[in-house]
Amino acid sequence: MGRYTGPRCRLCRREGKRLYLKGARCYTSKCALERRNYPPGMHGQRRAGKPSEYGIQLRAKQQMRRIYGVSERQFRNYFRRAVRQKGITGEILLQLLERRLDNVVYRLGFASSRAEARQLVSHRHIMVNGRIVNIPSYLVREGDVISVKPRSRGIQPIQNAINAAMGRPQVPWLEVDYDQLTGRVLSLPTRDQIDTQVDERLVVEFYSR
Repeated sequence: MGRYTGPRCRLCRREGKRLYLKGARCYTSKCALERRNYPPGMHGQRRAGKPSEYGIQLRAKQQMRRIYGVSERQFRNYFRRAVRQKGITGEILLQLLERRLDNVVYRLGFASSRAEARQLVSHRHIMVNGRIVNIPSYLVREGDVISVKPRSRGIQPIQNAINAAMGRPQVPWLEVDYDQLTGRVLSLPTRDQIDTQVDERLVVEFYSR
């Protein structure tokens, strides 16, 4: 199954919470949940009942997958990789997702959403350690330097994203220089440094059934 290309607000309505998939719009009254706070579809307003344990786990998995914009196959592969590593599986899974290049570009403030960051990476506007990397799933490592290609620094979406990001607190495991449009990975993220509001233990339980 290919990557989802439909309305992103529909995903937030399905999960019943803001997933912040459309950048600045999600922080305003234009957010779809402000106007239609119920699941999409003709029967959305009639759905009721207490969700099952499986349903709760499924929703947690879908929320995490949609926040980072990865396919089901990619997400399952990340989980399998997390299982093989030493440590707490759920936290390692989140760490892997946070280390994706498109997510790091978003966290640095060079893009207003992960979808926009993915496009910047795919269109060869982003460099890692001085070399162009056009793979959104590329996993950054401690000490890596991420920068906007010099010829791309005047692109309006990047400038708009930076103007919005300068008023927000910086991510503790990243260092950013908005004058030079560069960022550095200070360390790999820990769970308390990741603001993703999804219980990763439910995701582990879903795949452990």
